[in-house]
Amino acid sequence: MDDTMAPKTRSQTPKISPFLEPGKTTKVGSLAILQLSRDNLQPVYLKAPSEKHDGYAEGAVVNTRYGSFPHSTMIGVPWGSQIRASKVDTGSRGRNNKRKRNKSDDDGKEASATVAEEKTEQESTPAEVNDDSAAVAKKIVADVSGFIHILPPTPEVWTSSLPHRTQVVYTPDYSYVLHRIRARPGSVLIEAGAGSGSFSHASVRAVYNGYPSEGERKGKVYSFEFHEQRFHKMNQELKEHNLNSLVHLTHRDVYNGGFLIDGKSPEAEAIFLDLPAPWEALHHLSRRNPKKPEDKEWVSPLNPKKSAHICTFSPCIEQVTKTVSAMRRLGWVDIDMVEIANRKYHTSRERVGLNLSMDRGVNNSARDVDEALSRLTEIEARFREHAARSKESDDEMDGDEDDGLIKRREKKEQKGGRKRGGEKKVKIDHKPDSPESFEALPSGVPMWMEGRLITRGEPEIKTHTSYLVFATLPIEWTEEDEAAAAAARHPVIGEQKVIGLVDKAARKQERREQLQKATGNRKARRMERAAELAVTAEEEVGVVVP
Repeated sequence: MDDTMAPKTRSQTPKISPFLEPGKTTKVGSLAILQLSRDNLQPVYLKAPSEKHDGYAEGAVVNTRYGSFPHSTMIGVPWGSQIRASKVDTGSRGRNNKRKRNKSDDDGKEASATVAEEKTEQESTPAEVNDDSAAVAKKIVADVSGFIHILPPTPEVWTSSLPHRTQVVYTPDYSYVLHRIRARPGSVLIEAGAGSGSFSHASVRAVYNGYPSEGERKGKVYSFEFHEQRFHKMNQELKEHNLNSLVHLTHRDVYNGGFLIDGKSPEAEAIFLDLPAPWEALHHLSRRNPKKPEDKEWVSPLNPKKSAHICTFSPCIEQVTKTVSAMRRLGWVDIDMVEIANRKYHTSRERVGLNLSMDRGVNNSARDVDEALSRLTEIEARFREHAARSKESDDEMDGDEDDGLIKRREKKEQKGGRKRGGEKKVKIDHKPDSPESFEALPSGVPMWMEGRLITRGEPEIKTHTSYLVFATLPIEWTEEDEAAAAAARHPVIGEQKVIGLVDKAARKQERREQLQKATGNRKARRMERAAELAVTAEEEVGVVVP
């Protein structure tokens, strides 16, 4: 079972993937990620109003809980823009679907003028709908509420929005893995177990240093997938993302088939194995045939000039034990295991106050002692007023009400009204949407700048238990390489006059020659010194010595 999807050789420059260079604005046919909320992402391929759609007069439309968003409003805008919801003509969709049903139910026996007219209208519907869509797209009316953000495709957002066919490798895991296996621009990487393609998109960005041409070595990913349906789905996604020339996808059982491509070595220096039993595929990742080391026809998938770095992804510690044992038998070194425990923290300012609304993150308690006393005073005033009104109502029921009591009640009501009016004047009502509320804060600073900074851990973590085993396989070291390296690092090995390389008599003779040379040098220096002193004496007395 070996099915390889090799990219075709093209003379022209291939189209660059939006995962590598998305550009500044959105385009027709490009992949976009719609951010409905912080953790709700939806991938969409943008379509022009003239392309095939569900029958809306506005063209292709994305319907969400936050409103309807025609594709025409998301084309030609900068990445990261906020897209307002639009009012969509849902009736046009129903009319178009009805026309399609009428066309399918027509058995061809009736040839009346009405049917012919409807058929003619259907044949002209694409052009008419396209014209209407183009006209409506220019006059789309924004809805009263609802918006989304449009993001460029990156491996991080794709991991959070891709359709899960298997358990995916999340960003905290694959970012650390790519760092440990030395994946860099120009590297060749082997991936076994493509699955949903999360690691494939991240690894191709890490090794990308340009699209390859004939006879040129560039960074590339060789991915292998055992499941046939996942293989075809993954291959389709790579073509849609313009990554099929950078990711070589192969349908194969690597336990038995190995990692060669058409019998040739990919010469990889980075390996990632996301397999149920990675120890059964390790014997293919060797410098020589583990079963027959003398076999010279055996081809290794590793780069012979560089050390290979590997990572295996296993959910159980029993798998780790078997993998480490196999690595030790095959000569892998620097073996260690890592478990990634990632957790996000949300940072915000704690807003404290009795007069704040019951929003999320608001602490409805007294800001200070003055605010607490003010609230207690207000509560006591309301309690006295309520008690007075209850007593007056009891007096009215007993029939003891007179003119003096009525006047006193009116005075109390007027007095209480002035107090309530005064309280309303000093009361601060914080409305997040009113600019006046910012100036009414006691501290005189904006609402979002008040309060102490607090952090809260993320309640749900998108990850799973995984043990990452890392190891290194050095390059093959022959006797010729050892001699060449020794001569380059220690040039003294090439010399002959070294203790241990000559006999005792030769060392003694060499010592005599050194002493005679030193003695002769001392005599010559004495004679030179005597001549200098004689010349100095003659100059002082002016006498020439015969």
